[in-house]
Amino acid sequence: MPEVQEAVHLKDLWDEQKARSLDDDQLALLRYRSNLLGADLRITNFGGGNTSSKFELTDPFTGSPTRVLAVKGSGGDIGSITESGFAILYLDRLEQLKKIYRGEKFEDEMVSYYPISAFGQNRVAASIDTALHAFLHFDHVDHLHPDWAIALAASANGKQKLAEFNRQFGRKIAWLPWQRPGFELALMIEQAVEQNPGAEGLILGGHGLFTWGNTQRECYLNSVRTIDEMGEFVLEHQKKKGSLFGGVAISAAPDRGEIAVSILPALRGAVSSNRRVIAHYADHEDALVFANSKWARELGALGTSCPDHFLRTRISPMFIPWNPQTEDVNALKSQIQEQVVQYRGDYKKYYEAHADKDSPKLRDTNPSVVIIPGVGLFGFGKNKREARISTEFFINAIHVMAGANALEDGAAPSPLPQAKTPEQSKEFTHFHNYVALPRLEAFRIEYWALEEAKLQRMPPEAEFSRKIVLVIGGASGIGRAATLLLARKGAHIVVADFEEAGATKVAEEAGAISARDQVAHTRVNLGSAESLAQTVKFTIAQFGGIDGVVNTAAIYPVPGPDGELSDSQWGSTFLVNVTGNYLVARESDWVFKDQNLPSSMVLTTSANAAVPKKGSEAYDTSKAALSHLVRELAIKLSPLVRVNGIAPATVVAGSTMFPRDRVMQSLEKYKISFSESESTEELRNKLADFYAQRTLTKRPIMPQDCANAIVWLLSDQSAKTTGHIIPVDGGLPEAFLR
Repeated sequence: MPEVQEAVHLKDLWDEQKARSLDDDQLALLRYRSNLLGADLRITNFGGGNTSSKFELTDPFTGSPTRVLAVKGSGGDIGSITESGFAILYLDRLEQLKKIYRGEKFEDEMVSYYPISAFGQNRVAASIDTALHAFLHFDHVDHLHPDWAIALAASANGKQKLAEFNRQFGRKIAWLPWQRPGFELALMIEQAVEQNPGAEGLILGGHGLFTWGNTQRECYLNSVRTIDEMGEFVLEHQKKKGSLFGGVAISAAPDRGEIAVSILPALRGAVSSNRRVIAHYADHEDALVFANSKWARELGALGTSCPDHFLRTRISPMFIPWNPQTEDVNALKSQIQEQVVQYRGDYKKYYEAHADKDSPKLRDTNPSVVIIPGVGLFGFGKNKREARISTEFFINAIHVMAGANALEDGAAPSPLPQAKTPEQSKEFTHFHNYVALPRLEAFRIEYWALEEAKLQRMPPEAEFSRKIVLVIGGASGIGRAATLLLARKGAHIVVADFEEAGATKVAEEAGAISARDQVAHTRVNLGSAESLAQTVKFTIAQFGGIDGVVNTAAIYPVPGPDGELSDSQWGSTFLVNVTGNYLVARESDWVFKDQNLPSSMVLTTSANAAVPKKGSEAYDTSKAALSHLVRELAIKLSPLVRVNGIAPATVVAGSTMFPRDRVMQSLEKYKISFSESESTEELRNKLADFYAQRTLTKRPIMPQDCANAIVWLLSDQSAKTTGHIIPVDGGLPEAFLR
């Protein structure tokens, strides 16, 4: 077998020195091999594929060496898997299952034997692919879903083209018709290898690729070499073919990014009829070539072929027949509403046509991928990661369709090679050379009891995992505390602040708590309508919409030596503290309307709004105006948007309104002793303790206290509360409601 350094498209990532350090640990070597394969999405998609090794371990019952199978656990990802992610089972027990197998009708019951075949204390849930790996009598096996291989597997002339591939590259890759993954397929694969002596791999019709080797290195090389050569084969055909998917029907809109932002809230709201989703937008070349093509609608309607693909992308994407050259954005929004109703109805019919009394209940009927000509692809999921992966999986499907399109060289054969029998061939649908799975087969996987069990094993979602919150003033103090609390509760967050460096730092902190792709940051000027409008658009571009807006930003003007504020200081205080909040509501209102989802806004007023003081007239009266603005906005934006506020007493800790100089001035004013050598935080604590003595609870108000109130007001727990202001002041009698 030639070394993979000769490969054209893929690289041999194997580090012999690294591998040699793992020679005594086959499980560690399996993890190493798996991670290398998963590092390149051309080899397998995220979460797809499976890897295994067979080796000896000491049986804890007998103390003797026994042969085991280590195979990727259910739901794992080979690119990031660790040793703890592999299920380890007694190989002889798996072999014994053949004797008790009652036939394809009962194959699902075999999965119940996997847990009692586990070796030692291993409790990792075994994949449905376990038997497929067990019954291949090679020490190391890879089952992967590379686009180039699936292009062969999903071609009407796939078997014929595989024979051509074998001749061109001197290979022995066998063909096996479609069979749902499971025990029956495991037996079919075992038989196919026996019937094809010297076979180096298998293409599973409509599914993927199996390769193997007698050592970890040999298996890795076989997989990479095979995929690389299949890539060379497909791309040669693609180069000769020229234009794909019937050619260009619509040109890409030059302002497609702006169009995407303008319609995303409406689109997100439309596909959130069951549960909210987060969005991801793709307009790179692959996405646009497909979306703008003549065949996009027909191929999209067929859906994906590989089971790993449509478990993410649903049975098919939603296609919006919009033309940017002749129709405007309002027409596109109208079509979104029409098409999503049609899609949900069609999906329900698909479910009802194939479900039986034992099928899992109907899940979400909304699409997870949307195609818009001239604009690109939109993917949706429970979080940003899932939305991105859904989009990437459909890009994988596009690559498969492109490959099948390129391999077309005449009329489709009959029967199709994906079918086990001529009768079954009638159930498959194809468009030109691309073959999709029969709808019943697709349903049997999407609503498989074993897939349902996998979903049920998933941990419960965090409270805010499907919500998008814009936090203005998030770089410090209360805003920072609210951001970090929202991150712990799973929210998708945009941290916006005038101090961009601070926003960047807090976004990094929040991302470390939740996930990097769930937090973004931007600079904003609260006194500028244009800046706020751009911040709103930035949030939409990141996640698809807005479910909550928090503003904790404000300014506290410091009087001059004469104790008076300048006219500009007075004006800027009201511009930021009052008008800025009005502008936040105005610039986000269209998003809430387009989404048509219950949303929430929380503004930060102050106890000073109710307590007059000397020397802080501008700040105090601006906060009093903001308190009333909360009530006005609650009425104006109802019933869709709830608007509430919090009214903290002085929060010293972490506040940019309390720099060291101001703290020292306040300590001098209140005749509180301090030393220049004390840290700023120590000085702040002294001042906070002093302020606390004015309250009934005698406890300093901390940013976290305010964050708790903000997040409660954002949450569904306060769904019946709007137009109110929660005091977070430790109990100030002079600020009691009057």
